[in-house]
Amino acid sequence: MLRNYHSSMKQAMCELVPELDFFGLAGWGKHVISMVGFKTPYPQESIEQCVAPAHYPQEVKEQVRATSANIILYYKGYDTSPLEQYVALAVVAGALSNMGAVAVLNESAHTSLPAGVFKSQELGKHSLEMLREGFPLTSLFCGFVKYEVEDIEGVWMRTYGADCFGLPDFAAHAQGHHEGQKYSDIFNNVLRYLLESGAEMAAGHTMQVGKTTFMKLRDPLDDEYYLQGSGTILVVELVEEDECNAH
Repeated sequence: MLRNYHSSMKQAMCELVPELDFFGLAGWGKHVISMVGFKTPYPQESIEQCVAPAHYPQEVKEQVRATSANIILYYKGYDTSPLEQYVALAVVAGALSNMGAVAVLNESAHTSLPAGVFKSQELGKHSLEMLREGFPLTSLFCGFVKYEVEDIEGVWMRTYGADCFGLPDFAAHAQGHHEGQKYSDIFNNVLRYLLESGAEMAAGHTMQVGKTTFMKLRDPLDDEYYLQGSGTILVVELVEEDECNAH
């Protein structure tokens, strides 16, 4: 299955250790992926953290919650690019989807996707290129989460897991859930730009994100405790060009 995933993977190899529940190694080029399986459900708290905020049908989410076994993938290869490591992990996840995998979870990103999304049949002959360049970062590699905070109007939207790329996460206080796609696109485009350009952004910086729309960045306020985490997070405030020039 790995060798058929992409034309560059004709030499891919996979070794399984039959004495264990499920342990194996998959490798090609610089990549080595360790697979460790367990005939037990994945911790429910971790499942909820990744499944509840994800953007796919509820019936699939219920299937994920009902799974009785899991396989954890670890990157053990030699490619230093976080994106290439994620792509390699997604490839193996896609191969496992042909063996009955239901979903792929990314705990650091607080999100998940149905495993079938990663099948080579779904992605086509340019599967690696799709995962590398055509796949929104905020769909799995960096999570996009919406949540409401008690006593605060509107909806907070933020990314998780950008620190795995050496990038800051972004958050915004939106008017409602209807603005989800807008902010998901903005966050994805900015993260992609930072990843590809090597540029850096910090509180106080401003960036144009639309024809006349700019985003201003600030650090979370002291009372925005719900934005705290292990990595850097920057709050996005959208302003029009005339407001931006006024400052």
